[in-house]
Parts: sequence; C-alpha cells; structure tokens
Amino acid sequence: MTTEENRIDRLNSLLDRMAGEMASDLHLGQDERPFARIHGKLVTFGDEPFSAAQMQGMIDELMTPEQKEKFRTARSVDIGYSFGDYRFRMNIYMTQGKPAAAIRLLDGQLSTFSNLNLPRQLAGLAGLKSGLVLVSGITGSGKSSTLSALLNEINLSRQEHIITIEDPIEFVYQNKSSLFHQREVHKDVPDFASAVRASLREDPDVIMVGEMRDLETMRAVLVAAESGHLVFSTLHTASAVGVIERFVGAFPNGEQELARYRLGMVLKAVIAQKLLPIQAGDGRIPAIEYLVVNSAVSNLIATGKSKQIFSVIESSKAEGMQTLDQSLADLVRQKWITVDEAVPYCRDEMALRRSISPI
Repeated sequence: MTTEENRIDRLNSLLDRMAGEMASDLHLGQDERPFARIHGKLVTFGDEPFSAAQMQGMIDELMTPEQKEKFRTARSVDIGYSFGDYRFRMNIYMTQGKPAAAIRLLDGQLSTFSNLNLPRQLAGLAGLKSGLVLVSGITGSGKSSTLSALLNEINLSRQEHIITIEDPIEFVYQNKSSLFHQREVHKDVPDFASAVRASLREDPDVIMVGEMRDLETMRAVLVAAESGHLVFSTLHTASAVGVIERFVGAFPNGEQELARYRLGMVLKAVIAQKLLPIQAGDGRIPAIEYLVVNSAVSNLIATGKSKQIFSVIESSKAEGMQTLDQSLADLVRQKWITVDEAVPYCRDEMALRRSISPI
C-alpha cells in the first residue's frame, strides 16, 4: 500500500466501505488507525495505520494549487470530493505537525421533511418571500440537510432563482420549478462575504449562505435580507436564543444596538437542532427547537431583551414554536428515544420528566 499508485487507492477503499456501512464521518491521521462514526458512535475502521505517503498522496491528488497554498498558510482547508456515486466533504488539517482529515459523507439524495423526520411546521418557511432564516447546531447536527429540505421544497413549488454559496458544495440540485446556481468558495468565489454581495447583482430570489464564519459575511447577509431577498444561513450555536446573541455579539460594541434592530426587522425564524441516536435500530433523529419571529419577538430582539424569548417559545406552541425540551418530550412519547437518553440534552430535567409522566 505504499507505492505511488496506491497512495489514493486506500482512501477510496475506505470511502467505499464508509458508504456501505452508513458511516457519517471518517477520521484519518498520519501513523494512526482510521476511525469512523456510525450512527453517532466512533469505532475503529481497520488496524493498519494510515502512512505518511498515503496522507501526502491524498493532499497531492485532491487539492488544487490554491487549496494547497491555503493549507500551507492556514494549516486547514475544506474540499469537496466525489468517488463513485458518492460525494464527500473533507477538512484536512494539521495536528502535532502531521496531516489529518475529517471526512463527511454527503447524502446524494435530496432531503425532504418526511425522510429527515422534521416537524411539518418548518415547511412553512419555504413559503416566505423575504427575510432571514437561521439554522443552528453543532457540527454534524444536520444543519445542511435541513437547509436542503427547505430549498428542495421551494424548488418543487415555486419559480425562483436560487443562489447557493457553499464551502464546499454539498447537495447538487436539479432545476425543477426553480433555477439554481451553486457557487463554491475558493473555486467560483473568493469568500462568502464577497459572494453574498455579488449575488445581489445576479437577480436572486433566494440566497443560501452555507455558513456565516465572519463579521463581513454577517453584514452582507443582513443587507441581502433587508433588500427584500429570502436568505438562509447557519451558525454553530446550541439554542435559538444563542443564535441571536452570537449574531449580535459578532459586531463591535458600538454597532451592536443597530445590529439588534436590523436583525429584529429581518429575522423570520430560527431552527436549533441536535441529532440523537434512536432507541431501536440504526440511525438518528433530530430534536428541534423552533422560534418564529412574530412582532413580540422582533421587539425583544430589537430592544436587547433576547433572554425573554425563551419564555415566548415555551408558551407559543399554537404558533408552531417549540423548545428543545418540548421536542425531546415528544420524541420520548413517540418512543424514538427513552427519557434517560433525552436527559443529557435537556435544559430542565425535572420539567422534562414531569411533562412526559405528569403527576
């Protein structure tokens, strides 16, 4: 396995096995055994360490000259890779002076609300004409899949021009009722912020920004939403209220009051999600916190009273809102998970147990 022609072959063999065993992630490191995450659990994926030649072969074969330069300077780079019928997202990075890779298998099938087990009230977001919708959660919580379900719903039901800005492109859309143009950072555009600004000159109806990684992208997203476009994007936060605080907190102190006001005017909804292993069988299911920004919530955001928003979510089930604990309780009642499996993810254990088994 150390010859020049085989440096990439072992990677492809592992990727093929990864897809066959429904692993979501594959972890490779120089002089380390491979590990894979299957249904949320990390397991060894072979006893033979990945050699320096194999890691270097992966870098040489998969990266463009621009990506190699970014890897040299930033010591981390995201790339997309297709093998067979599958597509993968890779983050190649340095650890203790050696290269390593975290590889995510991207489901080539476009997501729907039903096959993701998402609450049906989320489908209403596909009917919005303008504003900002944010999807949050830790890495691997299914944010990209939720966004793809929303875009797929629009594609099937509306005649819109949809521009996606991604790093890398994860789902490839076929034009149905809508027209898609997908742009990949470092390949089609230099960065997220400039791509969002450029998209405003490209006659979009819907803009999907794969991730808001910096202040300039957040500024551009606000302008796009204020300009009458429907914008979807993601943030790495654990709760709906945390999304708002994280967004506003990215702005300098002198700009935060204005940022709160602007966000309060354009934000339409926040989805915060976690993926939990299901009780019986293989697979995972999302627990969803869902905030709809009505006039009361908009005012709380604009006036800096976002801590009061959680109470609004708790008491607004009639409007389709739900807290994470309410979602966990529903999953327990439906026997997707046990109460003990729900507890590590909940906000208030005693309240969760009472809601499931009221006295």
